[in-house]
Amino acid sequence: MEYLSTRNNQLHQSFIDILFQGLSSDGGLFLPTSWPSIDVNTLRDKSYEEVALHIINPFVGGEISEEVLYEIIHNTYKNFSNDKVAPLVTLENHKHILELFYGPTLAFKDYALQFLGNLFSYCMKNQKKNITVLGATSGDTGAAAIDAFKGKDNIGVFILHPHNKVSEVQRRQMTSVLDKNVFNIAVEGSFDDCQKIVKDLFIDRKLQDKTSLTAINSINWARLMVQTVYYFWAFLQLEEEEVSFIVPSGNFGNIFSAHVAQHMGLPIKNLHVVANQNDILHKIIQLGQMKINNVMQTYSPSMDIQVSSNFERQIYESLNQNSEAVKSIMQTFKNNKDYQFDEKTLKNFQDIYDSTAVSNETIIKTIKLFYEKYNYLADPHTATGLSVLNDKGKSVNHSFISLACAHPAKFGDTIKKATGKGPELPKEIENIFDKDEKMAILPNSSDEIKSFILNNI
Repeated sequence: MEYLSTRNNQLHQSFIDILFQGLSSDGGLFLPTSWPSIDVNTLRDKSYEEVALHIINPFVGGEISEEVLYEIIHNTYKNFSNDKVAPLVTLENHKHILELFYGPTLAFKDYALQFLGNLFSYCMKNQKKNITVLGATSGDTGAAAIDAFKGKDNIGVFILHPHNKVSEVQRRQMTSVLDKNVFNIAVEGSFDDCQKIVKDLFIDRKLQDKTSLTAINSINWARLMVQTVYYFWAFLQLEEEEVSFIVPSGNFGNIFSAHVAQHMGLPIKNLHVVANQNDILHKIIQLGQMKINNVMQTYSPSMDIQVSSNFERQIYESLNQNSEAVKSIMQTFKNNKDYQFDEKTLKNFQDIYDSTAVSNETIIKTIKLFYEKYNYLADPHTATGLSVLNDKGKSVNHSFISLACAHPAKFGDTIKKATGKGPELPKEIENIFDKDEKMAILPNSSDEIKSFILNNI
């Protein structure tokens, strides 16, 4: 399998090459040059690990043997706290929740990042170079990345998060990890500011000359590839000809993974993108408008985003793989903070995705409703999707699966506001408030962050 860039469709790079780059040197995102085809029926009665091997192996393209790949997959999921790894919960006929919080940091990001941690370790086993993992987080990615890479030889981890704009549990899951290769940076700005700094640094030649930067945000293709697995897994837990997915979305990585599954042959009828009050994705899909507004702080902080980086992959596809057009659009958007798609491109978006934006008030009401109606406790990100699932009514003729993104205990204050009592703390975080924290608070400046990294690698 070879990979191109959304801004250079003549590029031909191997999986290992793009794994360590994360972001292409031209500023684009990597995509495979073709989509492998999977016969879903061949996956029946297989374990999660076996399904993952079948989905991931074609993208690796023989650069890693099947035996080694399976070992990496097995080591990734063997300690997840649910035997099914990603169980499907049925609420009533045609209404289901895919729970994705059984990894070590209790969020869906673990499913890909634990795999990446093991994959990086394998790929670097015989190399004498050091790499620097650099990422931005709006909440859960940082903790998942830190847990996956902490203590690993020859790997430094620098994670940026917006200062005072993540939940306390989310912050402490990052800052209470004291391993010497882990550096938490609280940036005095928004997640979009953090994300912009990361992108700036990836094309900074001085920094790249000093260390090998690699991305672990969902801009890294490997993350999307691994997330594709649980869409197949969800379908395999039902006896139906097709399903639809409802996906809470911020940076567009998780929903694009579902679209990849669609390309590979998974019979998906509808893909429903759910945003919070920071409704950039809803506006793109409904109006064709990609415009940066001020980021609002909400009950679902991991979705507090105004620039959804992974949407560039969809733009590339919707423009018939025209990388020059993508480059022009992204430059216009960077300069003007605004771009209006034409009607043909907008129709293509709408042919693939439905969308909804969910208010803070609706999040609280939905958490309360599902707790009272189904005795189901949802975190605020999951609740955005459940508000759409609830509206489906009883007349639907096929199953809708809404994704549960994180354990409710990570957002205790919001849960208490909705239900009147806080959630029970699972063992993974029951002592987290007693631990020491380590982080640097830095201004919203690429130069300041670069200096900090150079002084600590």
